[in-house]
Order: sequence, then C-alpha cells, then structure tokens
Amino acid sequence: MMQSKKSKFGISSLSLAISFALAGSVVSTQAFAADEEVAKKENVEKIAVVGSRAAPRSIGDSPVPIDIISSDDLKKNGSTDMIDMLVTSVPSFNSRAQPISDAATLVRPVNLRGLPSDSTLILVNGKRRHRASVIAFQGGGINDGAQGPDISVIPGVALKQVEVLRDGAAAQYGSDAIAGVMNFVLKDASEGGSITVSQGEYYEGDGAATTIDGNIGLPLTDDGFVNISAQYKTADATSRSVQRPDAAAIADAGNTSILNPAQTWGNPEINDDFTVFVNSGFDINDNTHLYAFGNVSSREATGGFYYRNPHNRGNVYSVDGGETLLVGAVNGDQSTCGVVPANVANVLNTPEYQAMVADPNCFSMNQIRPGGYTPQFTGKIEDMSFFAGVKGESGEWMYDVSAGTGSNKASFGLKNSLNPSMGLDTPTDFDTGSYEQVETTFNADFSRFVTIGSLEDISFATGFEWREESFEIGQGDEASWIAGPYADQGFNIGSHGFKGFGPESAGKNDRSNIGVYTDIEAYLTEDLLLGFALRYENFSTFGDTLNYKLTAQYVATDELSFRASHSTGFRAPTVGQENVVNTQTSIVNGDLIQTFIAPPTNPLAAFYGGEVLNPEESVSYAAGFVYQYDNLFLTVDYYNIEVTGRIAQSSQISVEASDYDALRAAGVEFPELISAVTFYTNDFDTTTQGVDVVASYTTEMLSGDAKFSLAYGWTDTSVDKYDPETTDAGKVRRLEDGIPAHRATLTWGQSWDDLSMSVRGNMFGEYYATHADDTSDWGSEVADAAVTIDLEVSYAVLDNLTVSVGANNIFDQEAQKLKDGTLGELGAVYYESGPFDYNGGFYYGRVNYRF
Repeated sequence: MMQSKKSKFGISSLSLAISFALAGSVVSTQAFAADEEVAKKENVEKIAVVGSRAAPRSIGDSPVPIDIISSDDLKKNGSTDMIDMLVTSVPSFNSRAQPISDAATLVRPVNLRGLPSDSTLILVNGKRRHRASVIAFQGGGINDGAQGPDISVIPGVALKQVEVLRDGAAAQYGSDAIAGVMNFVLKDASEGGSITVSQGEYYEGDGAATTIDGNIGLPLTDDGFVNISAQYKTADATSRSVQRPDAAAIADAGNTSILNPAQTWGNPEINDDFTVFVNSGFDINDNTHLYAFGNVSSREATGGFYYRNPHNRGNVYSVDGGETLLVGAVNGDQSTCGVVPANVANVLNTPEYQAMVADPNCFSMNQIRPGGYTPQFTGKIEDMSFFAGVKGESGEWMYDVSAGTGSNKASFGLKNSLNPSMGLDTPTDFDTGSYEQVETTFNADFSRFVTIGSLEDISFATGFEWREESFEIGQGDEASWIAGPYADQGFNIGSHGFKGFGPESAGKNDRSNIGVYTDIEAYLTEDLLLGFALRYENFSTFGDTLNYKLTAQYVATDELSFRASHSTGFRAPTVGQENVVNTQTSIVNGDLIQTFIAPPTNPLAAFYGGEVLNPEESVSYAAGFVYQYDNLFLTVDYYNIEVTGRIAQSSQISVEASDYDALRAAGVEFPELISAVTFYTNDFDTTTQGVDVVASYTTEMLSGDAKFSLAYGWTDTSVDKYDPETTDAGKVRRLEDGIPAHRATLTWGQSWDDLSMSVRGNMFGEYYATHADDTSDWGSEVADAAVTIDLEVSYAVLDNLTVSVGANNIFDQEAQKLKDGTLGELGAVYYESGPFDYNGGFYYGRVNYRF
C-alpha cells in the first residue's frame, strides 16, 4: 500500500482516510484515529469531512475555513433552538425573531456570510437535507422570499458536532452552496446516553419554555449501533406591545370590545414540539458498512397578525379610507342602506349605524367584530426524512451509494378572522391550506488515491447525483378562499389576513436534476496542497450549468499556513419560488395593504413584469491564514462573493385602477380588491465581502482550566444592479445594511473539578432597522450597536448528574426602540428586525443525567 505524507500539523492523510465517507458522508471520527498516539494528541471532534472529497482533516489543515461546534458547546445556551445555538458560535451567521411575518413565524430564516438561507447547503450526516415548505415572504430584507431548510427541527441532543464550511462549494455539493455548507453530524455511540430537563422564562415573566430531551446508544450485535435521540418542548407566547393609539381612542369613546393590547408583537406560542432522530450503522465485514438515519418531527405554533381597525380597515369596514362605513345590502342595492359616517370617535354610537343595524337588508362587519379584530395565525409543521446506504472499499476504490427522501409540510390556519365577502354568514376560524416540500435523492460516489509520476497520494473522486423535488399547495376550506355573494360590493375575498388556497392555487409542481462531478487534490510538494473540483448539473425546468472550484494551501512554517480558494457557483430557483401563491398584509408608510404573491408567470405578475426565473450565478474568492502555536489557534479569512441574477421577492407593485379592465381581460378576477402584487424575480446583482476571524486559547488559570474563544465577522453587501420598476430604494438598503456589518462573540470557559462556568459577550454593530417590512422613512432608521452578556454555571452533583443555571442577555440589554412618531403607532415598542432577541433577558435552569 502507498505511504501517505503527513502535513506539518501532524495528520496522516491516508490514516485519516480509513473508512472515510465520500461526498461528505460522515462516519465516526474515532475510526480515523488509527494511530493511537495521533488519537491522543488530536481532538477527534476537530476532524471535519466537509470542504474536501479527500480524507477528512483537521480544521487547521483545511484549505477552506471550517468551524467545528461540539455538542458540549451547543449546550451552553439557554435556548434549545438550533438557530440560536449557532448564532453565538459562527461568525457571519445571523438570524432574527419573526413576530408578525406570516409563515416565516413558523420557520425562522437564517443567513451565512450576508446571503439568504437558501444559499447555504444543509447536510445531515453528509447527505443533503430537504428544504422547508415555508417560504419567508417577510423574511427581513436579505431573506425575503428565501426557502431554506428548517434547521430548528434538529435537536442539539442528537448531535455529535456541527461542521460549518464558510466557503462557496457548489462545484462540490451542487445548488444552494453559494455561501457555504453546514453539516450536522449525528451521534453514533453504541452505549450510554443522557436525559436533560431544562426550563426558563424571560425577565418580563412570559415566554416560559420547557424542554425534555434524551439520547441512548444501543449495540446492533457486536458490529453495529443504533443511536436514538428525542426532544419535546413547549413555549408560551411573549408580548412586547403597547396599546395602539387608534384602538385606545375608540375604546375611550365607549367601544367595550377593544382588547388591550389590540395587537401583540412577540414570540409565537409553541405547542407539542417533538422530534425523534435515529442514526444506525452496521459492519457487514471489514470492507463494507451499512448505514441508515432519519427523523420524525412535528410542532404547532400560534402567532399574531395586525389589528383590523373597525372604522377604516380597507374592504372590511370601509372602502374610502374610513370616511364612511362599508355597508352591504342583502338585495344587492347598497344605495338603500344609506351612508354611515366612520370618521367619528365610535361608529357604534351613531344614529346612522344603529338605523343600519335595524334594517334586515343591511349589514356591516362591525356586527360580528364590533371592536375590530386581530387574526391569529396558526400552523403545524410536520417533518420527516430517511436515508440509507452502503459504503466501503473494493480494491483501490472506496465507494458510497445512498438513497433517501425527506418531506416538510406546513398546514396553515386562521383564528379570529372573517371572510367579509360572505357577509354575516362568515365563519371566524379557517383551515387555509398547506404547503408541502418533498425531495428524493440518490448518490453514487467513488474515490481512490493514485500516483502520477512523482506525485503520490493524489486524491481522485467522482460521482453522480439524481434528485427530484416537488412543491404542493393543498386546498383550504371553501370558506377561506371563496368569493362570497358580497364580493362585488367591495368586501374582501377569502379569510382576511391569509387568504386560503383555492382550486386555482392548489396543485403539485415538480422537477428533477442530475449532477456529475469530479474532484482532485494533491500535494505538489510536502508544503503545497492544490485542489480542483468540477460539477455539471442539468435541471428539467431550465437547463444545465457547469461550475468549478480551485483551492490551495501552503504551509509556510510549523505554525503558519496560508490558504485560498476561487469558485463559481449557482443556486437554482426553488420549485416553491416558481409556483407559490399567497396573500399577505404588509406595512407601507405606516398603512396596512393587502398584497397578492403570484408566480412570476401568473397573468397578474406577468402584467407588471414577471418573467420565468433563471438560476443565480456566483463567483467567489477567498484568502486567509491559519496560525497555530502551543495553545493558541487563529484563523483569518477574507471572502468576496459576486451574485448575478439574484432571486428575491419584488417590492409591492400597486394595482392601479386604470389597469383593471386590462387585468380582467388577462384573466385576473376582482383586481379592484388587490392593493398590490409581488412576485419572484432575478432582480439583483450583488457583491458581498467580509472577514471572518476565529481564535481560541487554552491555559491554566484560577486553579483550573480556561479556554477563550473569539468569533468575529465583518460583512459588507453592495447592490450593483437592480430594476427600479420592481424594487424600491428601501429594499435595496435592507439588502445592504439590514444586518450588522460587525458581529463578534467572545467566550470564556472556566472549569474546575466539579464546577464549570461559561461567560459569553455578544457584540452587534449598527444596522438598518425597519418596522416589520416598512422601509419608508416612517418605519426605519439606523439602529445603535449593542452588547449582550450570557452566563452559565454548572456543578457536577454526582459523577453522572450535573445541574446548570444561567441567563441569556443577563443584564437585560434593551433592543432598539422605535423612533419618535413611530413608537407605539402599531402597538410595537421595538424594531423586530434586530439581530438579537428583543424580548430581553432570559434565565433558565437545567438538569442533566448521563448513563
């Protein structure tokens, strides 16, 4: 057998390659520590398989930047949401809360390196994770219209580690890897386990959350394992709201049906959130290994919507901005019902309103909802996946063949709403339909080491992938979408706030694609590593694409190495983005408008410029260095990502009265009831650049062991080109400045025999804050930088029993308040687009038992 070279960091590429998984497929990292002395010196949790088709290597020996977050690191956080855990660990990884954001309330979008959530490829055990069915219609600027995977489904208790590749990798892994790759590695122990119970709530006394999770490893004869993890959690809603001035004024005038607050800004209520992950493997013989893993998950959420004012809400209570009440006539002749003034303190007390109510031919929505109403958005997310495969070695070749499927279904509903076009016969609760994303994948990967001339141990990999994905819209209750008998009298069609999916919207769309790749890595000298990857993909809907990647690493000294990469990439428009239909309520200049989201080829969207979507294309450059001396580890990496034809949701385009006749001729029903339309478009060219700094240092201090860790990210995005016909300047500014340019996390971990402590400081730089999605001067400003502090203390009561207490944002750092003139206008106190939790400090306790 060939002799392998060792890098100056002391890792044998061939010894690490034992049983390695092609295509990023993960097996136990212990298997790579064939040399016991290497195993003792190297922390096996710092061995990664993403970023290279060659042997897994240490993060310091990688030609591209990789973060490894261990299971223990993930636990040092009051939140059990995987997104919150990662935000504090990975530079340039951001997310925000979604209090009133339609379906984005159910699946929170994230972003890495300043790009949307669907520009980061998610893997579990090295296999592509299916995306969520939910599309972030109000995702906070960068994520507007994004459809990425739901990583909050993955519980920390199921994980051995998380590997984050911060580099473009579409040539290696395919679509969605423009910003990078995140690989969630499941636990693979065949014995032992743990049970953990945690509980906490916000300083304000709300948002109480309880989580119970467990893990157990079981042997599968002497040659295999089954590792099972389960988590169950619930969380109460939060409210950071004040009474809206308009609701308060009507209540002061004697309307006793006004709630206080009339509208809630806060986290949704989460019920029956459970997930089960199973990971298994079995050695048929010394050269062949079977594996299988999957999950079943479900959760229910209930969140708030905007308040509907009983005097002026368009197409429900009025059609002239609140001057007069919208009064319907059973016989169809509204002129017989008279005029009811609505620009008064309390319309219920006017003689005109009382006379209207006394007439059986006349009605208004005030008779059902006299104080107005605030719909509640409900959703149930059901997620499942299953992958199985075989991998091993045959002669000089290593192989990995696998197949798997995954689905994510979101079922939507509304409570406390109306279908105004049905008049007084309308129900108030609706099943509005569902979205379902299904993906099936087959992979066949092969690799070996070859020798060409004087070059030994050249890693050569090649493989094939076939993938099919579908996006299905499920029909809602008839009452949620039907145009009732009073639609032609100006009353809104469908459940108000989230119109149900009707027969014209329901249906299934799918596509398939194939991918073929080759990947080569070789040490040209003992100190210089070069890599090249090439990938061809063909999609059934829009054609093919060819992408490449070049990587290099030069070991200058035993302590210092330099690395660089250059790649092209692409992100295919999702089937959901091509076909989704929805109705949402948006804020523009402080006013609520009803916006219809249409497929870009829909007659309404096409009338205003919608076209068939094309893939995004990217060109990336990165360069950095790794410095490692004694107990100090430091990486600094610069990156530059140019994306052309970036897919995003257009701004709201007003549906003009002058266009009504032409729209009707094009097949659009009731255009007069649509305020605005949005659709997906290849609208932007952007350049995103930044610097990521990751450092750690361990030492003995205070009679114990101390570890200091730093993660810093600077991100800058500029919009190079956009279409002003479909995008306004405010949206552009959100793309450029919607997340802090500077983010840093400094952690001090201190441990003694039975006592340990973790203190984490989180710095968030200035950013462009908006109220919901209102980018007008009314609802936006530049928010101040802020620092939050997290603290956790753990004590080992027994060898296998640990008690922890802690707090996130322990000093209760306040989020950015809305500016004067906006503060409280819509019932809000804070900008909900901020980079950290606007709910304030959160304290918690946790008990962990290991066996």
